[in-house]
Amino acid sequence: MKTISVKNALNLPNTIFIDVRTEAEFNEDHILDAFHMPLFSDNEHKDIGTIYKMQGKHEAIQKGFDYVKDKLKHMYMEVLSLANEYENIVIYCARGGMRSGSLANMIATLGVNVYQLEGGYKAYRNFVLDYFKTVMDTKEFIVLHGLTGVGKTDMLLMLEEKGIDIIDLEGIAKNSGSTFGFIMFNEKPPTQKKFETNIFEKLYFSNSNYIFIESESKRVGHVNVPNEIYEGIIRDGYHILLECSIKSRVDRLCRDYIYTENKNFEALIQCINKFRKRLGNAKVDYYIELFNEGKYEQLVEHYLVEYYDALYGHSVDKYKYNKVINCDNMEQSLLELIDFHKAAKEGAN
Repeated sequence: MKTISVKNALNLPNTIFIDVRTEAEFNEDHILDAFHMPLFSDNEHKDIGTIYKMQGKHEAIQKGFDYVKDKLKHMYMEVLSLANEYENIVIYCARGGMRSGSLANMIATLGVNVYQLEGGYKAYRNFVLDYFKTVMDTKEFIVLHGLTGVGKTDMLLMLEEKGIDIIDLEGIAKNSGSTFGFIMFNEKPPTQKKFETNIFEKLYFSNSNYIFIESESKRVGHVNVPNEIYEGIIRDGYHILLECSIKSRVDRLCRDYIYTENKNFEALIQCINKFRKRLGNAKVDYYIELFNEGKYEQLVEHYLVEYYDALYGHSVDKYKYNKVINCDNMEQSLLELIDFHKAAKEGAN
């Protein structure tokens, strides 16, 4: 059986990672796009751990064989199928121990090109944290700023479609960072570890050292931006201010939160009610009245002018901008950002 380091494994061509940890371990975090093939269920793994503590290693191993013996044929067939699609297979468990080692050994004896990841997920996690410590020495963010609704996320996604590196923190966090932030996302928010893993892999596999990112606070939804990444966002560097008309902002927010297939009017009402301490009962009652009457554009404009612009205006004003771009015409704005990205790379060279 061959073993491989995290760094070398990440740089292998045409590779699939197989995670043999339990469902709970996998759901907390895993290597991006890893194929989940749990050797034990959560309860089985817990049972083996208890036996190890109470009776000893050999008894725990015997119990492990009892649990896994009926699964091996199915696992082998799955690995064989993956081997027809991928040139390299890397199997890992929590610490590069018996779970991944036993399966990798068996697969290797059957003639499949397979590696065991040295140190398992724990080594990968340490690699991620160590990478964050120095990555911003070589990477540079092009930070998009602007008031609520100017289209920062839309612009990031348009840039990504053009093959330009971006990090969409709100998309990764499954939250747009406001009281209403969860409404746009059906998926469960990630754990802190999974959030960091997604950021790491966006940086590690980026095509250039100049990466577009949206200006964010330290906390996005339920997760925190890693310190090194946050410092990379707020430091002096490339900062671009996006502006557009109030109508464009209102239209965009109505599109995202109201005129959508996943609209949730009950959740919107609940969010509006959360503003009673900040805005007062009379204003919130008026907002709910507008909502119930279907005057959505009027309601959103009130929110922007009377609350969000006042709240976030100071954070927009504190930066010196390399460029100010009007986003009423998104296609034209996209071309300006692509030109800026090209100039930044050429300037560095």
